[in-house]
Amino acid sequence: MSVFQPVEQAELPQAVQEFLKDPAGGRIPLVVTGRPDLTASTELARHLYDGTLLPDPVDHAVLLDEPADLPDGLVDLVRPLARNWLSPADLDRFGHETHGTLLVVGTYPRLRLDPLRALLHRSYRAPDVGLSFLSGRDWRSLLWNVAKQYARTDGTLTRSGLFTDTDRPAPVAGVHTYDDRDFERTDIQAAILDHRWRSVVFQGHGKDDSINLGEFTICGLNPTAPRDLGALGPRCAYGLPCYKPEDKLVPLNQVRAAEVVLSACNSGPLSDLALYDPRYQLLLNALDGPARTVVSAVSVHDSDRPENIAWMRGTGTGADSVDVLNASLAGSHPYPAFMRFGLPSVRSADLPAPQPFDHRPDDLVLTAGTRLTALLTGELLPPQDPLRPRLEKLARKVDQWVARPTSLASQSEREIRASLTADLQSLDHVIAQQVAAAPETELMNYPAYFGDRSRLDEHVDEVVCHCGRPAQRFTRRGLLPHILDTVCVVCLRCGDVVFRVPGAPELQAYAADEVAAGEVLDVRAHLTAARPGPVRLGLFVPSYLRDDTVVEPAVTKIKGSDREAREVSFRVHVAPGTAPQAYYFTVFAVQDLAITTARRHFGVVPRQNRPNPLPKGQP
Repeated sequence: MSVFQPVEQAELPQAVQEFLKDPAGGRIPLVVTGRPDLTASTELARHLYDGTLLPDPVDHAVLLDEPADLPDGLVDLVRPLARNWLSPADLDRFGHETHGTLLVVGTYPRLRLDPLRALLHRSYRAPDVGLSFLSGRDWRSLLWNVAKQYARTDGTLTRSGLFTDTDRPAPVAGVHTYDDRDFERTDIQAAILDHRWRSVVFQGHGKDDSINLGEFTICGLNPTAPRDLGALGPRCAYGLPCYKPEDKLVPLNQVRAAEVVLSACNSGPLSDLALYDPRYQLLLNALDGPARTVVSAVSVHDSDRPENIAWMRGTGTGADSVDVLNASLAGSHPYPAFMRFGLPSVRSADLPAPQPFDHRPDDLVLTAGTRLTALLTGELLPPQDPLRPRLEKLARKVDQWVARPTSLASQSEREIRASLTADLQSLDHVIAQQVAAAPETELMNYPAYFGDRSRLDEHVDEVVCHCGRPAQRFTRRGLLPHILDTVCVVCLRCGDVVFRVPGAPELQAYAADEVAAGEVLDVRAHLTAARPGPVRLGLFVPSYLRDDTVVEPAVTKIKGSDREAREVSFRVHVAPGTAPQAYYFTVFAVQDLAITTARRHFGVVPRQNRPNPLPKGQP
């Protein structure tokens, strides 16, 4: 037996009073006279609801219609849904002086931009304001939606589904997903209409009258609703065929779902924002159907994979769809996206509120993206450079990680960082090996390449050179987006000593001023990493000294710290026949695609002369 009791309008007041005496044991009265669509919906509702109950009331409610414009009994039925009733004038204070959950009740013509715009904006992102609506195209539809709030969902109703024309999300346990691949091989109309749904999401492009699912279409047309000849309508309103195959239309009011989520732009506009005649609107057709809760978008929004994933994960925990979707979109635009028609879910009230999704990728992702852009744009690396294919592959990954539809949706922040770190370490290893083998590589020309396309920052620091003399540290600011800033340390005695980009490891190199031919120059490099993690270090000498020296190790890896300097030792074995004169060595460090170089002069003296100790004042 249906939990709903159709009555005549004159019988409604008495039927409401009798029901409210025993809300858990009676049948919910409603008026369907003259509305065959509502009669059909009550039959569909048999498959969704198996009892009645008095729902948990919200804190506050407001009725937008004049009570005299509504039939006797309707206001009595809606009154228990809130603890405190406000007047429409009180809406200006809600969110300022009054807080809590708020239910706005009114027929669709009353849902206008004024006074709801300010209320929608105040409630968005406000943790102490929860906003819900009850509405319908006329008072009969409004009564039907009020009545559904007293219906108890069948305990066997557990099926959830996502139908999306814009995404191919990874499956989530307990949720049936259909995407564009399924639309080509599955009868989507049957997949929707032949099942009972606890909650179902329709996501795709469309207008306020339809949502596209491939060749299938979620349709808002209610043929029994009167036509407003003064309002704009879609093609079918003018006797033209539908823009999609008519045998693949899915009438929204025939979907057997306790909750329907219309995840398309403008799927539920306010009445004075609607594009089409109410006869064709998705929101109103959904409210005329058996769904107790309808979630729709008041305007445009950027809903995509993050929202799909958030909803699929949240639906299994009982989280409220509107709260989950709006929290996920909170980092994308400052205005409210989704509205809830129906009372907040009981289970959701006991759950922590979803945290707004702040689309701010991990700093390491952004740093890597900036450096990849600098390396791949312009002519620093020639087109055939062997590094380019691997850099381009990582750049594509980073682009996906920072794109909102994929970032933090199918991968967690930890998974993204782990994947990026592995790629960076592998590339750092390759770069370090290439530099050690051929220091004249184009990549090592980055200070000149970036510097030629930069301007000098006026701020200059006084520092100490590796030789112990005063030096200046300054920054050249890139003039184009793909030109990195470069930090330079210059000594009037040693010349350009250090080159690095901001956020790269800091490096200093210490050694004796002289080494005898045939002996060993001990080098100590002091490294402070940009972040905790592996750093590759190496040492090379100029090309004209390479045949007379052996460097140990040529490349090494250490676990760097960003809090204190780590010391790394190198040994430069100088051949006995090396010509006495001044030379230099360069220590380099590679971390996260950034190279820091530190150059130090030394002299080779004849074998009978012993190397001098470190200059006074050096560690």
